[in-house]
Amino acid sequence: MQDSTPCAVGIDVGGTKTHLRAFVRGGDVVDHVRSSTGWRPHDAGAAADWLTDLIADALPSPLRPSALAVGGHACETPRQCAGIRAALQERLGVPALVVGDAELLVPAAGLEKGVGLVAGTGSVAVGRLPGGEAVQVGGWGAVLGDEGGAAGLVREAARAVWAAHDRGEEPDALATGLVAAFGVAEVPALGAALEAAEDVSAEWGSRSPAVFTAAEAGSPLARAVIAEGGRALAGLVVRLAARGVAVDDVVVAGGTVLAQPTLYEAFTAALSESLPGARTQPLRVPPVEGALALARSLL
Repeated sequence: MQDSTPCAVGIDVGGTKTHLRAFVRGGDVVDHVRSSTGWRPHDAGAAADWLTDLIADALPSPLRPSALAVGGHACETPRQCAGIRAALQERLGVPALVVGDAELLVPAAGLEKGVGLVAGTGSVAVGRLPGGEAVQVGGWGAVLGDEGGAAGLVREAARAVWAAHDRGEEPDALATGLVAAFGVAEVPALGAALEAAEDVSAEWGSRSPAVFTAAEAGSPLARAVIAEGGRALAGLVVRLAARGVAVDDVVVAGGTVLAQPTLYEAFTAALSESLPGARTQPLRVPPVEGALALARSLL
């Protein structure tokens, strides 16, 4: 027999791990973390089945969700999110909301409007127009975009090192750091090493500590790459503002920007120049709190 106690379920499906948090009236909380392996957001039916199985595994019997909100990695368009939402409601028969995972940041911070900016392996910023329509900028992957994210920083660092090599300069700390990180013998071999990556974002991004280590060692090239990464992140917010999104509050998350003070400072400095009225704050709680807040609003 299904438990009739109201239960709000929030799910943050990240690129690596998924976090489910459920709140039951009376104060009980269910917390469940697992791998995101198998998440297929471009197939609405498969995504809904994956989420339904996750809920069944995470919630103790006979508890079932009364309302559900999901922030999904790679849920990139309103149409895509709406498809997963419809499939979920068909399977579960409860109110549901599906958004991109970056949209969890603003409600997680306790705000009703603003910008969510993520700079982890990649980078993306999201907000909403006055009419409620979601707008996303960035997030185009390491080959074409993701400036200011870990993979994008490594790409730009490699370009800086190659340019210095072409100018006849001796390898500096950034060059030697990248050569060591990719396990090659010299700067010209970096190209083949980057191209050989099977998972470009993950494999490039994992070498990003070399950029920050080189900056600490005094490399002007590394410092310039980080400064430009900060400007690129600020540029995402500027694009949202130009499209009519309220940018008074910018909530920042991501394992790269929050773990590297030099990048965060470069971002906030660039943003203050372009949008002096924007207030930035790092997210101090798990993003799943945003999903849970959205789910509770549906009860």
